[in-house]
Amino acid sequence: MKHPRGVRTRLLVVVVVAVIVALTLSLAGFGLLLRHSLSTDATELAKSRAAAGVSSLTVVNGRVEAPEAPDEGGLASPVWVYAGGRAIERPRVSLGLQAAARQAASTPGQTLDVPSQNARLYATAIVSAGHRLGTVVASVSLTPYQRTERLALEASIVLAVVLLVVVVVVARWTLGAALHPVARMTSDAESWSEHDLDRRFAAGEPYDELSQLAATLDRLLDRLSASLRREQRFSAEMSHELRTPLAKLRAEAELALRRERQPEEYRQALTTIVTNTQQMTGAIETLVAAAQQESGLARGRCDAGDVLDEVADTCSALAERRGLQIEAETPSPPLALGVEAEIAVRVLQPLVENACAFARRRVHIHVERGAGAVLIAVDDDGAGVSADEIETIFAPGVRGSAAEAGAPAGAGLGLALARRLARAAGGDVSVRPGDGGHFVARLPAG
Repeated sequence: MKHPRGVRTRLLVVVVVAVIVALTLSLAGFGLLLRHSLSTDATELAKSRAAAGVSSLTVVNGRVEAPEAPDEGGLASPVWVYAGGRAIERPRVSLGLQAAARQAASTPGQTLDVPSQNARLYATAIVSAGHRLGTVVASVSLTPYQRTERLALEASIVLAVVLLVVVVVVARWTLGAALHPVARMTSDAESWSEHDLDRRFAAGEPYDELSQLAATLDRLLDRLSASLRREQRFSAEMSHELRTPLAKLRAEAELALRRERQPEEYRQALTTIVTNTQQMTGAIETLVAAAQQESGLARGRCDAGDVLDEVADTCSALAERRGLQIEAETPSPPLALGVEAEIAVRVLQPLVENACAFARRRVHIHVERGAGAVLIAVDDDGAGVSADEIETIFAPGVRGSAAEAGAPAGAGLGLALARRLARAAGGDVSVRPGDGGHFVARLPAG
Protein backbone atom coordinates (compact mmCIF):
# COMPACT_ATOMS: atom_id res chain seq x y z
CA MET A 1 0.00 0.00 0.00
CA LYS A 2 1.44 3.33 -1.04
CA HIS A 3 1.80 6.06 1.54
CA PRO A 4 -0.11 9.28 0.71
CA ARG A 5 1.92 12.23 -0.45
CA GLY A 6 2.73 14.95 2.01
CA VAL A 7 0.58 18.05 2.40
CA ARG A 8 3.17 20.21 0.65
CA THR A 9 3.22 17.94 -2.41
CA ARG A 10 -0.56 17.78 -2.56
CA LEU A 11 -0.91 21.55 -2.25
CA LEU A 12 1.75 22.03 -4.94
CA VAL A 13 -0.13 19.66 -7.27
CA VAL A 14 -3.36 21.59 -6.65
CA VAL A 15 -1.62 24.91 -7.37
CA VAL A 16 0.00 23.59 -10.56
CA VAL A 17 -3.25 22.08 -11.85
CA ALA A 18 -5.14 25.29 -11.07
CA VAL A 19 -2.51 27.41 -12.88
CA ILE A 20 -2.52 25.08 -15.90
CA VAL A 21 -6.31 25.25 -16.13
CA ALA A 22 -6.24 29.04 -15.76
CA LEU A 23 -3.53 29.45 -18.39
CA THR A 24 -5.33 27.09 -20.80
CA LEU A 25 -8.57 29.00 -20.45
CA SER A 26 -6.70 32.29 -20.81
CA LEU A 27 -4.93 31.13 -23.97
CA ALA A 28 -8.20 29.85 -25.44
CA GLY A 29 -9.96 33.12 -24.65
CA PHE A 30 -7.05 35.16 -26.00
CA GLY A 31 -7.03 33.10 -29.22
CA LEU A 32 -10.75 33.61 -29.76
CA LEU A 33 -10.53 37.36 -29.12
CA LEU A 34 -7.48 37.71 -31.36
CA ARG A 35 -9.10 35.75 -34.19
CA HIS A 36 -12.27 37.83 -33.93
CA SER A 37 -10.31 41.06 -33.90
CA LEU A 38 -8.17 40.10 -36.93
CA SER A 39 -11.25 38.89 -38.82
CA THR A 40 -12.97 42.20 -38.15
CA ASP A 41 -9.88 44.10 -39.36
CA ALA A 42 -9.81 42.06 -42.58
CA THR A 43 -13.51 42.72 -43.20
CA GLU A 44 -13.10 46.45 -42.55
CA LEU A 45 -10.17 46.59 -44.98
CA ALA A 46 -12.25 44.84 -47.66
CA LYS A 47 -15.12 47.29 -47.05
CA SER A 48 -12.81 50.28 -47.30
CA ARG A 49 -11.32 48.96 -50.58
CA ALA A 50 -14.78 48.40 -51.98
CA ALA A 51 -15.89 51.89 -50.93
CA ALA A 52 -12.76 53.37 -52.48
CA GLY A 53 -13.52 51.50 -55.70
CA VAL A 54 -17.08 52.89 -55.77
CA SER A 55 -15.84 56.42 -55.21
CA SER A 56 -13.39 56.13 -58.09
CA LEU A 57 -16.11 55.20 -60.62
CA THR A 58 -18.08 57.62 -62.78
CA VAL A 59 -21.64 57.29 -64.07
CA VAL A 60 -22.32 58.69 -67.54
CA ASN A 61 -25.84 58.52 -68.95
CA GLY A 62 -26.73 55.73 -66.53
CA ARG A 63 -23.65 53.74 -67.36
CA VAL A 64 -20.76 52.91 -65.04
CA GLU A 65 -17.31 53.76 -66.34
CA ALA A 66 -14.06 52.74 -64.68
CA PRO A 67 -10.90 54.88 -64.73
CA GLU A 68 -8.77 54.23 -67.79
CA ALA A 69 -5.34 54.22 -66.12
CA PRO A 70 -3.94 53.93 -62.59
CA ASP A 71 -2.23 57.31 -62.73
CA GLU A 72 -5.59 58.81 -63.52
CA GLY A 73 -7.24 57.52 -60.43
CA GLY A 74 -7.52 53.87 -61.35
CA LEU A 75 -8.94 51.22 -59.12
CA ALA A 76 -6.90 49.65 -56.33
CA SER A 77 -6.10 45.99 -57.03
CA PRO A 78 -7.65 43.50 -56.58
CA VAL A 79 -11.09 45.03 -57.19
CA TRP A 80 -13.82 43.86 -59.60
CA VAL A 81 -16.46 46.12 -61.14
CA TYR A 82 -19.60 44.49 -62.46
CA ALA A 83 -22.23 46.38 -64.50
CA GLY A 84 -24.97 45.01 -66.66
CA GLY A 85 -24.16 41.46 -65.62
CA ARG A 86 -20.56 41.59 -66.87
CA ALA A 87 -17.19 42.57 -65.39
CA ILE A 88 -16.03 45.91 -66.76
CA GLU A 89 -12.94 45.81 -64.55
CA ARG A 90 -11.14 42.80 -63.12
CA PRO A 91 -7.69 42.08 -61.63
CA ARG A 92 -5.37 39.40 -62.92
CA VAL A 93 -5.99 36.60 -60.41
CA SER A 94 -6.70 32.89 -60.51
CA LEU A 95 -9.81 31.48 -62.07
CA GLY A 96 -11.04 30.25 -58.70
CA LEU A 97 -10.93 33.76 -57.26
CA GLN A 98 -12.61 35.14 -60.41
CA ALA A 99 -15.49 32.70 -59.93
CA ALA A 100 -15.78 33.62 -56.25
CA ALA A 101 -15.90 37.33 -57.18
CA ARG A 102 -18.81 36.71 -59.61
CA GLN A 103 -20.61 34.83 -56.80
CA ALA A 104 -19.99 37.64 -54.30
CA ALA A 105 -21.26 40.26 -56.79
CA SER A 106 -24.72 38.70 -56.56
CA THR A 107 -25.00 39.46 -52.81
CA PRO A 108 -23.88 43.04 -52.09
CA GLY A 109 -23.17 43.88 -48.43
CA GLN A 110 -21.94 40.37 -47.60
CA THR A 111 -18.50 38.83 -47.13
CA LEU A 112 -17.37 35.65 -48.81
CA ASP A 113 -14.32 33.66 -47.69
CA VAL A 114 -12.39 31.66 -50.29
CA PRO A 115 -10.34 29.07 -48.32
CA SER A 116 -8.57 27.73 -51.41
CA GLN A 117 -7.26 31.22 -52.19
CA ASN A 118 -6.93 32.27 -48.52
CA ALA A 119 -8.87 35.45 -49.34
CA ARG A 120 -11.98 37.33 -48.24
CA LEU A 121 -14.29 39.15 -50.67
CA TYR A 122 -16.73 41.98 -49.96
CA ALA A 123 -19.30 43.35 -52.44
CA THR A 124 -20.75 46.89 -52.45
CA ALA A 125 -23.59 47.98 -54.72
CA ILE A 126 -23.13 50.94 -57.15
CA VAL A 127 -26.21 53.12 -56.71
CA SER A 128 -27.10 56.28 -58.65
CA ALA A 129 -30.39 58.20 -58.45
CA GLY A 130 -31.85 55.38 -56.39
CA HIS A 131 -31.04 52.73 -58.96
CA ARG A 132 -28.50 49.94 -58.65
CA LEU A 133 -26.18 50.12 -61.62
CA GLY A 134 -23.62 47.49 -60.65
CA THR A 135 -21.39 46.01 -57.96
CA VAL A 136 -17.85 46.53 -56.75
CA VAL A 137 -16.12 43.47 -55.24
CA ALA A 138 -12.91 43.96 -53.20
CA SER A 139 -10.52 41.18 -52.11
CA VAL A 140 -8.29 40.97 -49.01
CA SER A 141 -5.62 38.33 -48.46
CA LEU A 142 -5.98 36.57 -45.07
CA THR A 143 -2.39 35.32 -45.00
CA PRO A 144 -0.92 38.27 -42.99
CA TYR A 145 -3.70 38.02 -40.43
CA GLN A 146 -3.22 34.28 -40.02
CA ARG A 147 0.51 34.78 -39.63
CA THR A 148 -0.08 37.42 -36.97
CA GLU A 149 -2.51 35.12 -35.15
CA ARG A 150 -0.06 32.20 -35.22
CA LEU A 151 2.87 34.27 -33.95
CA ALA A 152 0.76 35.77 -31.16
CA LEU A 153 -0.45 32.36 -30.01
CA GLU A 154 3.05 30.88 -30.12
CA ALA A 155 4.38 33.77 -28.06
CA SER A 156 1.49 33.36 -25.61
CA ILE A 157 2.23 29.65 -25.19
CA VAL A 158 5.92 30.35 -24.53
CA LEU A 159 4.95 33.02 -22.00
CA ALA A 160 2.47 30.63 -20.33
CA VAL A 161 5.14 27.92 -20.00
CA VAL A 162 7.59 30.39 -18.47
CA LEU A 163 4.88 31.65 -16.12
CA LEU A 164 4.02 28.08 -15.11
CA VAL A 165 7.65 27.31 -14.27
CA VAL A 166 7.91 30.50 -12.22
CA VAL A 167 4.67 29.68 -10.38
CA VAL A 168 5.87 26.14 -9.59
CA VAL A 169 9.20 27.39 -8.22
CA VAL A 170 7.61 30.18 -6.17
CA ALA A 171 4.77 27.93 -4.90
CA ARG A 172 7.21 25.19 -3.90
CA TRP A 173 9.38 27.62 -1.99
CA THR A 174 6.39 29.38 -0.38
CA LEU A 175 4.72 26.14 0.70
CA GLY A 176 8.00 24.83 2.08
CA ALA A 177 8.60 28.03 4.06
CA ALA A 178 4.99 28.08 5.32
CA LEU A 179 4.81 24.42 6.36
CA HIS A 180 8.30 24.10 7.82
CA PRO A 181 7.25 25.70 11.17
CA VAL A 182 4.27 23.31 11.29
CA ALA A 183 6.53 20.29 10.79
CA ARG A 184 8.96 21.60 13.41
CA MET A 185 6.19 22.24 15.96
CA THR A 186 4.71 18.80 15.32
CA SER A 187 8.10 17.18 15.88
CA ASP A 188 8.73 19.24 19.03
CA ALA A 189 5.27 18.46 20.43
CA GLU A 190 5.78 14.75 19.84
CA SER A 191 9.19 14.84 21.52
CA TRP A 192 7.95 16.89 24.47
CA SER A 193 4.92 14.64 25.00
CA GLU A 194 7.30 11.72 25.52
CA HIS A 195 10.21 13.31 27.39
CA ASP A 196 9.42 16.81 28.71
CA LEU A 197 5.77 17.74 29.25
CA ASP A 198 6.76 21.05 30.86
CA ARG A 199 8.08 22.52 27.59
CA ARG A 200 5.79 24.94 25.71
CA PHE A 201 5.94 26.99 22.51
CA ALA A 202 4.75 30.14 24.33
CA ALA A 203 4.00 32.03 21.10
CA GLY A 204 1.86 34.60 22.93
CA GLU A 205 -1.61 35.73 21.94
CA PRO A 206 -2.66 33.97 18.70
CA TYR A 207 -2.55 36.35 15.71
CA ASP A 208 -2.35 33.97 12.73
CA GLU A 209 -2.73 30.28 11.86
CA LEU A 210 0.74 29.30 13.09
CA SER A 211 0.41 31.06 16.44
CA GLN A 212 -3.08 29.53 16.77
CA LEU A 213 -1.56 26.10 16.13
CA ALA A 214 1.13 26.79 18.74
CA ALA A 215 -1.53 27.81 21.28
CA THR A 216 -3.56 24.69 20.47
CA LEU A 217 -0.51 22.45 20.92
CA ASP A 218 0.29 24.22 24.20
CA ARG A 219 -3.22 23.51 25.46
CA LEU A 220 -2.89 19.90 24.32
CA LEU A 221 0.38 19.55 26.20
CA ASP A 222 -1.24 21.17 29.24
CA ARG A 223 -4.00 18.57 29.15
CA LEU A 224 -1.49 15.75 28.73
CA SER A 225 0.60 17.10 31.60
CA ALA A 226 -2.48 17.51 33.82
CA SER A 227 -3.64 14.01 32.94
CA LEU A 228 -0.23 12.58 33.76
CA ARG A 229 -0.12 14.47 37.06
CA ARG A 230 -3.59 13.19 37.94
CA GLU A 231 -2.49 9.67 37.14
CA GLN A 232 0.64 10.04 39.25
CA ARG A 233 -1.33 11.60 42.11
CA PHE A 234 -3.97 8.88 41.81
CA SER A 235 -1.26 6.20 42.10
CA ALA A 236 0.43 7.96 45.02
CA GLU A 237 -2.81 8.52 46.90
CA MET A 238 -3.99 5.00 46.20
CA SER A 239 -0.72 3.67 47.58
CA HIS A 240 -0.95 5.94 50.61
CA GLU A 241 -4.59 5.19 51.38
CA LEU A 242 -4.22 1.43 51.01
CA ARG A 243 -0.88 0.95 52.73
CA THR A 244 -2.22 1.22 56.33
CA PRO A 245 -5.37 -0.93 55.86
CA LEU A 246 -3.33 -3.59 54.07
CA ALA A 247 -0.76 -3.60 56.85
CA LYS A 248 -3.52 -4.03 59.41
CA LEU A 249 -5.10 -6.84 57.42
CA ARG A 250 -1.79 -8.64 57.19
CA ALA A 251 -1.06 -8.16 60.91
CA GLU A 252 -4.47 -9.47 61.94
CA ALA A 253 -4.14 -12.46 59.61
CA GLU A 254 -0.63 -13.28 60.86
CA LEU A 255 -1.75 -13.06 64.50
CA ALA A 256 -4.73 -15.29 63.79
CA LEU A 257 -2.48 -17.91 62.18
CA ARG A 258 0.33 -17.74 64.72
CA ARG A 259 -1.57 -19.51 67.55
CA GLU A 260 -4.93 -20.86 68.54
CA ARG A 261 -7.29 -18.13 69.72
CA GLN A 262 -10.63 -17.90 71.40
CA PRO A 263 -13.76 -17.53 69.24
CA GLU A 264 -14.27 -13.99 70.54
CA GLU A 265 -10.72 -13.07 69.49
CA TYR A 266 -11.35 -14.49 66.03
CA ARG A 267 -14.54 -12.44 65.82
CA GLN A 268 -12.65 -9.30 66.84
CA ALA A 269 -9.94 -10.01 64.23
CA LEU A 270 -12.53 -10.57 61.50
CA THR A 271 -14.31 -7.37 62.51
CA THR A 272 -11.04 -5.48 62.19
CA ILE A 273 -10.45 -7.06 58.77
CA VAL A 274 -13.95 -6.08 57.59
CA THR A 275 -13.47 -2.53 58.86
CA ASN A 276 -10.17 -2.16 57.03
CA THR A 277 -11.55 -3.64 53.82
CA GLN A 278 -14.45 -1.20 53.99
CA GLN A 279 -11.96 1.62 54.45
CA MET A 280 -9.96 0.40 51.45
CA THR A 281 -13.11 0.12 49.33
CA GLY A 282 -14.19 3.62 50.30
CA ALA A 283 -10.76 5.06 49.51
CA ILE A 284 -10.69 3.40 46.09
CA GLU A 285 -14.21 4.57 45.24
CA THR A 286 -13.47 8.12 46.35
CA LEU A 287 -10.25 8.27 44.33
CA VAL A 288 -12.04 6.95 41.27
CA ALA A 289 -14.87 9.48 41.75
CA ALA A 290 -12.34 12.31 42.04
CA ALA A 291 -10.57 11.16 38.87
CA GLN A 292 -13.89 11.07 37.01
CA GLN A 293 -14.81 14.55 38.18
CA GLU A 294 -11.41 15.93 37.17
CA SER A 295 -11.82 14.33 33.74
CA GLY A 296 -14.84 16.55 33.13
CA LEU A 297 -17.55 13.92 33.16
CA ALA A 298 -21.18 15.09 33.21
CA ARG A 299 -22.32 16.31 36.61
CA GLY A 300 -25.67 15.47 38.14
CA ARG A 301 -28.05 16.97 40.67
CA CYS A 302 -29.27 15.91 44.10
CA ASP A 303 -31.13 17.18 47.19
CA ALA A 304 -28.96 18.52 50.00
CA GLY A 305 -31.36 17.20 52.68
CA ASP A 306 -31.16 13.65 51.35
CA VAL A 307 -27.36 13.84 51.36
CA LEU A 308 -27.30 15.01 55.00
CA ASP A 309 -29.62 12.20 56.07
CA GLU A 310 -27.42 9.59 54.37
CA VAL A 311 -24.22 10.99 55.92
CA ALA A 312 -25.81 11.16 59.38
CA ASP A 313 -26.99 7.54 59.12
CA THR A 314 -23.57 6.38 57.97
CA CYS A 315 -21.77 8.12 60.82
CA SER A 316 -24.36 7.25 63.50
CA ALA A 317 -22.53 4.08 64.59
CA LEU A 318 -19.32 6.04 65.24
CA ALA A 319 -21.27 8.73 67.08
CA GLU A 320 -22.97 6.12 69.30
CA ARG A 321 -19.66 4.49 70.20
CA ARG A 322 -18.37 7.87 71.41
CA GLY A 323 -21.64 8.93 73.02
CA LEU A 324 -22.19 11.84 70.62
CA GLN A 325 -25.26 13.38 69.07
CA ILE A 326 -25.36 14.38 65.40
CA GLU A 327 -27.66 17.36 64.74
CA ALA A 328 -28.42 17.86 61.05
CA GLU A 329 -30.60 20.83 60.08
CA THR A 330 -32.91 20.01 57.20
CA PRO A 331 -32.77 22.96 54.77
CA SER A 332 -36.06 24.75 54.21
CA PRO A 333 -36.90 25.33 51.46
CA PRO A 334 -35.01 22.35 50.00
CA LEU A 335 -31.65 23.11 48.37
CA ALA A 336 -30.32 21.30 45.31
CA LEU A 337 -26.66 20.43 44.79
CA GLY A 338 -25.12 20.45 41.32
CA VAL A 339 -23.28 17.14 41.84
CA GLU A 340 -24.18 13.49 42.06
CA ALA A 341 -25.47 12.40 45.47
CA GLU A 342 -22.61 9.88 45.78
CA ILE A 343 -20.02 12.66 45.24
CA ALA A 344 -21.66 14.92 47.83
CA VAL A 345 -21.75 12.08 50.36
CA ARG A 346 -18.07 11.28 49.83
CA VAL A 347 -17.18 14.94 50.36
CA LEU A 348 -19.21 15.35 53.57
CA GLN A 349 -18.68 11.96 55.19
CA PRO A 350 -14.97 12.52 56.04
CA LEU A 351 -15.85 15.91 57.59
CA VAL A 352 -18.56 14.41 59.80
CA GLU A 353 -16.40 11.41 60.74
CA ASN A 354 -13.55 13.77 61.62
CA ALA A 355 -15.93 15.81 63.81
CA CYS A 356 -17.20 12.61 65.51
CA ALA A 357 -13.61 11.58 66.19
CA PHE A 358 -12.72 14.81 68.02
CA ALA A 359 -16.05 16.12 69.41
CA ARG A 360 -16.88 15.93 73.11
CA ARG A 361 -20.68 15.89 73.11
CA ARG A 362 -22.24 16.90 69.77
CA VAL A 363 -21.75 17.45 66.04
CA HIS A 364 -23.85 20.06 64.26
CA ILE A 365 -24.46 20.21 60.47
CA HIS A 366 -25.88 23.40 58.94
CA VAL A 367 -26.78 24.12 55.29
CA GLU A 368 -27.27 27.50 53.61
CA ARG A 369 -27.19 28.97 50.11
CA GLY A 370 -24.20 31.07 49.06
CA ALA A 371 -23.29 32.95 45.89
CA GLY A 372 -23.94 30.30 43.23
CA ALA A 373 -23.12 27.53 45.69
CA VAL A 374 -24.41 25.61 48.70
CA LEU A 375 -22.42 25.90 51.94
CA ILE A 376 -22.52 22.95 54.34
CA ALA A 377 -20.91 23.65 57.73
CA VAL A 378 -19.84 20.82 60.06
CA ASP A 379 -19.19 22.03 63.66
CA ASP A 380 -18.09 20.13 66.71
CA ASP A 381 -17.23 21.05 70.31
CA GLY A 382 -13.78 19.47 70.23
CA ALA A 383 -10.33 20.99 70.53
CA GLY A 384 -10.55 22.70 67.12
CA VAL A 385 -7.79 23.51 64.64
CA SER A 386 -4.95 25.93 65.24
CA ALA A 387 -4.19 28.72 62.76
CA ASP A 388 -0.96 27.09 61.57
CA GLU A 389 -2.79 23.85 60.71
CA ILE A 390 -5.59 25.14 58.48
CA GLU A 391 -3.75 23.94 55.35
CA THR A 392 -1.49 21.17 56.59
CA ILE A 393 -4.37 19.03 57.90
CA PHE A 394 -5.55 18.64 54.28
CA ALA A 395 -2.24 17.13 53.19
CA PRO A 396 -2.28 13.33 52.72
CA GLY A 397 -0.92 11.48 55.77
CA VAL A 398 -0.82 14.58 58.01
CA ARG A 399 -2.71 14.56 61.35
CA GLY A 400 -3.53 17.57 63.46
CA SER A 401 -2.30 18.32 66.96
CA ALA A 402 -5.54 16.97 68.47
CA ALA A 403 -4.78 13.50 67.08
CA GLU A 404 -1.21 13.67 68.28
CA ALA A 405 -2.48 14.60 71.73
CA GLY A 406 -4.30 11.29 71.98
CA ALA A 407 -7.67 11.93 70.45
CA PRO A 408 -9.02 9.06 68.33
CA ALA A 409 -8.19 9.08 64.67
CA GLY A 410 -10.90 9.50 62.12
CA ALA A 411 -12.47 6.41 60.65
CA GLY A 412 -13.31 7.94 57.26
CA LEU A 413 -11.49 8.57 54.01
CA GLY A 414 -9.47 11.58 55.07
CA LEU A 415 -9.69 15.34 54.74
CA ALA A 416 -7.24 15.35 51.81
CA LEU A 417 -9.53 13.23 49.66
CA ALA A 418 -12.60 15.23 50.73
CA ARG A 419 -11.00 18.51 49.57
CA ARG A 420 -9.70 17.00 46.36
CA LEU A 421 -13.09 15.55 45.46
CA ALA A 422 -14.87 18.84 46.29
CA ARG A 423 -12.47 20.82 44.10
CA ALA A 424 -12.86 18.31 41.29
CA ALA A 425 -16.63 18.90 41.49
CA GLY A 426 -16.19 22.69 41.31
CA GLY A 427 -16.29 23.37 45.06
CA ASP A 428 -13.89 23.35 48.00
CA VAL A 429 -13.42 22.39 51.65
CA SER A 430 -12.03 24.84 54.21
CA VAL A 431 -11.62 25.08 57.98
CA ARG A 432 -11.83 27.98 60.43
CA PRO A 433 -9.30 28.02 63.27
CA GLY A 434 -10.36 28.42 66.88
CA ASP A 435 -12.10 26.50 69.63
CA GLY A 436 -14.17 23.68 68.25
CA GLY A 437 -13.93 22.33 64.76
CA HIS A 438 -15.59 24.35 62.01
CA PHE A 439 -15.33 22.81 58.49
CA VAL A 440 -17.20 24.20 55.51
CA ALA A 441 -17.85 22.30 52.31
CA ARG A 442 -18.78 24.50 49.35
CA LEU A 443 -20.50 22.61 46.50
CA PRO A 444 -22.09 23.91 43.28
CA ALA A 445 -25.77 24.73 43.51
CA GLY A 446 -28.11 22.65 41.38
